[in-house]
Amino acid sequence: MSRGKFIVFEGIDGSGKSTQMDLLRSHLESLGLKVYVTTEPSSREIGKLIRRILKNEVTVSEETLAALFVADRLDHIQNQVDGMLQYLDKGYCVLSDRYFWSSFAYHGLHMPISQVVEMNDICHEMLKPDLTVYLDLSAEESMRRILERNEQLEKFEKLELLQKIRQNYFIAFEKYSKDLLIKVVDANESIELCHEQIVSKVSDLIQNVPVS
Repeated sequence: MSRGKFIVFEGIDGSGKSTQMDLLRSHLESLGLKVYVTTEPSSREIGKLIRRILKNEVTVSEETLAALFVADRLDHIQNQVDGMLQYLDKGYCVLSDRYFWSSFAYHGLHMPISQVVEMNDICHEMLKPDLTVYLDLSAEESMRRILERNEQLEKFEKLELLQKIRQNYFIAFEKYSKDLLIKVVDANESIELCHEQIVSKVSDLIQNVPVS
């Protein structure tokens, strides 16, 4: 059986990753493809701890948080319950809300990005994205959308941090993309137009993915 494709969605908070992932899932399923949708942090134990840290319920050092993300990512890739590799090997298209690019951008606030890249080398070697879709949004618009939710703000949801995180994404893409495919989509455009751009980029990837 041909292997499925691994497609990662990235962007600062409020950029519409969940919406676009859901639309792409529906599109791929309409073509008869099997799709598995997942997210980071994962829903497993390490991921649950990370979510508590992001909600400021648990305090750890920035280095510890970066290391926890690597541990969760490794488990996300290879665990035998719902690991991404086993879905890809079964011919699924795997759509992930965030991957190692998020670590580069977010942990790069407090550590050299090169150090975060080195920490994630093992994940990069195990599983490279076939496509990364980056939904680009200004920090100001991101904060507007976050505040509209009327929810408790998380660790990184501050204007000055979001500005730096967005910059870090582009630094990481320029320095560490190598042969990785990245599609930047203007998240200020309509939902429909963003979806059309993503589908156009994905169409070439899925030529040899088996239908169910």
